[in-house]
Amino acid sequence: MQVRNPLLAALAFGLAATSVQAADEVVVYSARIDELIKPVFDAYTAKTGVKVKFITDKEAPLLARLKAEGENTPADMLITVDAGNLWQAEQEGVLKPLDSSVIDANIPPQYRSSTDSWTGLSLRARTIFYSTERVKPEELSTYEALADKQWEGRLCLRTSKKVYNQSLTATLIENHGEAKAEEIVKGWVNNLATDVFADDTALLQAIDAGQCDVGITNTYYYGRLHKQQPNLKVKPFWPNQNDRGVHVNLAGAGVTKNAPHAEEAQKLLEWMTTPEAQEIFAGVNQEFPANPSVKPSAEVAAWGTFKADSIPVEVAGKRQAEAIKLMDRAGWN
Repeated sequence: MQVRNPLLAALAFGLAATSVQAADEVVVYSARIDELIKPVFDAYTAKTGVKVKFITDKEAPLLARLKAEGENTPADMLITVDAGNLWQAEQEGVLKPLDSSVIDANIPPQYRSSTDSWTGLSLRARTIFYSTERVKPEELSTYEALADKQWEGRLCLRTSKKVYNQSLTATLIENHGEAKAEEIVKGWVNNLATDVFADDTALLQAIDAGQCDVGITNTYYYGRLHKQQPNLKVKPFWPNQNDRGVHVNLAGAGVTKNAPHAEEAQKLLEWMTTPEAQEIFAGVNQEFPANPSVKPSAEVAAWGTFKADSIPVEVAGKRQAEAIKLMDRAGWN
């Protein structure tokens, strides 16, 4: 079940809260849209007979709803994107510890909460993309190098208001300290070819059109656009030339603190970390599986291999407030 209209959403939540949830049913609040989660839940129902009801909305409304509902929530699981959002849910106290040997075995620790409140389910690399007409791969090296004079008037960025860029900046602070990170971000802003973009797809189209030569976006946006435009004159570059590697973020989930059926929700979440589910969950959005034993789809694999940053992704949440202030000081709109 997908609910987008606010009035319908309120009605749906109210009905869910006052009804008795079946023992063979799990209710999920999801910031991941319908078409990206329904195939996973359908496969689980076919396998186990357990029904999965889900309501989709943006991250903030879902978190506010969980807090408002408290002990009366019908939700058993929260799915959202970006470690910053998962960390925020953890801080707001709406998730419970997982304590799952299955999840621990399937998902590397840097993609899980250090307090065991949530786990990553799929990975998206936020990497450098370049024009195949105007840039040679050997000209590129690191995120930091995009602040160099060489890229003046040639760089495109998405708005700093998007959590994906806040998380990237948070890792710069973690790696370099605040002063150096601010110097890098100011360099990026100084090198902008145009105003920041509202979304990654528009940014990639701008590179293709010659409006700029390089940019930073999530890989799955490239995958979607490349499907529509096979002749897209843009390719990803993996900044593997330093100790850190490529900035990686994730989509993930946790069991809610007041889940009516916490045990069944945990079984679903554990299954979602297995190879069978990982292929579906990552494949539908052209992402990378969080379980390292699972290979990405052939289309994603064709983009090449990279070394992922080893920094725990929860840093994106811990340093989010610092990152937002830094980006504001640097003039990143």
